[in-house]
Amino acid sequence: MLFSEIVYGPIHSRRLGVSLGMNLMPVDGKLCSFNCIYCECGFNHPYPHPVLPTRAEVSRALSAKLQQLKVENVTPDVITFSGNGEPTMHPDFEGIIGDTCALRDAYCPNAKVSVLSNSTQLGREDVVRALRRCDNRILKLDSGITATMRAIDAPVNTALTVDDIIGKLQVFDGDFTLQTCFLRGVLPDGSIVDNTTEEELAAWYKAVRELCPKQVMIYVIDRATPVKTLEKISRERMDQIAQPLIDEGFLVQVSA
Repeated sequence: MLFSEIVYGPIHSRRLGVSLGMNLMPVDGKLCSFNCIYCECGFNHPYPHPVLPTRAEVSRALSAKLQQLKVENVTPDVITFSGNGEPTMHPDFEGIIGDTCALRDAYCPNAKVSVLSNSTQLGREDVVRALRRCDNRILKLDSGITATMRAIDAPVNTALTVDDIIGKLQVFDGDFTLQTCFLRGVLPDGSIVDNTTEEELAAWYKAVRELCPKQVMIYVIDRATPVKTLEKISRERMDQIAQPLIDEGFLVQVSA
């Protein structure tokens, strides 16, 4: 499921409410620093020279959409950067976030600016500054074990480790939402992937406690996935996964 516009929706997000989507990647394929086996946008498109929307194009598109929604008396709960890949890869991400905050303040001041990110660009100071301006920094960690993270997320940087991700996330001192997709299934090479086992959960709980995020979002696959043999985890199992963290005082949102 690809997004064919810079600004799309609003749609009802099971985690965020009425969400106006923002796509900073190409409109004809996915471009991301991960190649997740569960991504609703499919696998990465092999772009030799990807064309991204300019900062000015993004600003114009968002301004026009917010004006339209105002006429229609529709107010989004959130303006969400996600789209066809990793939004923080855009070279003008910081400027785009600044423009978005200004337009939000002008047209829908109660809406939150949110970014769904896989955390891989947190080595860039401009990305960290931009994310600090957002109301919701929703940052991914799909496993506490490197081999499993690589199997699920297929990072373009094949040397990426869980410790690398945790180290980058620590820049926010817990002022972010940690997001994890739980799944199990058979990979194309015949191997099994399952981040709900006791070993997996022990490593993931350890990472959560180390990072101490202000909120934890856990969710299951909800749409078609590029790897067709993945299994949706039951609501009962998801509640079981959440409970130890809830008992410790963490704010946990379960979408299943």
